[in-house]
Amino acid sequence: MTAADGLNADFSARVAIDTNAMDWLESPSAGIHRKRLDHIGPEESGRVTSIVRFAAGCRFPEHGHPAGEEVFVLDGVFSDETGNWGPGAYLFNPDGSRHSPWSDEGCTLFVKLRQGPGTDRTPVAINTTSLPFTETGVDGLTRLALSDDPGHPDASALFRFAPGCKVPQHDHPAGEEGFILEGSVTDEHGRCPAGTWFRMPPGSGHSVWTDEACLIYVKTGHLGGLV
Repeated sequence: MTAADGLNADFSARVAIDTNAMDWLESPSAGIHRKRLDHIGPEESGRVTSIVRFAAGCRFPEHGHPAGEEVFVLDGVFSDETGNWGPGAYLFNPDGSRHSPWSDEGCTLFVKLRQGPGTDRTPVAINTTSLPFTETGVDGLTRLALSDDPGHPDASALFRFAPGCKVPQHDHPAGEEGFILEGSVTDEHGRCPAGTWFRMPPGSGHSVWTDEACLIYVKTGHLGGLV
């Protein structure tokens, strides 16, 4: 797979993008803008990771999500048939599900499409701000599982770093992708502030540390190719 196949489509390459510096681009749907981070396949139906912004009062027609959809609410209130979801909400809509989302006040979302295949997947709709994190064995680092279905290689979680946390050198045999939600982290490649999207290729490794509290969305096990 080469870069010519799409946007940041080479999974063997490390990527780190400060999305705060990106311009918003119009989508085919009125009132919805986006910042695409990676994309493989057809323009409006391929595998894609994006920051998506709904204008106040924007509604999206009913649609399905082949190979799944993940949504993390960054700000505002996102609504669909499961309820009204504010900052910190996480939703996983499995293959075969349908919904008609809208936002009365506007919202910004981190969205991943076609990266969680399987009709036997468990739907998720949670408010992460009210759920407990568990210890990881690394001082100052805790974890909250988001979506992790047995029999499927991909899993998503939140990791919370306390100030001064240091994660020693470790490997990512299947790669790793993340989005910095709060604070910042640093590794051998440099500092990543809030709003940074990154992807570590399969077989890579690094150590990580932070001087401030940090919250990161992380997804693993999904970099095997096009769904």
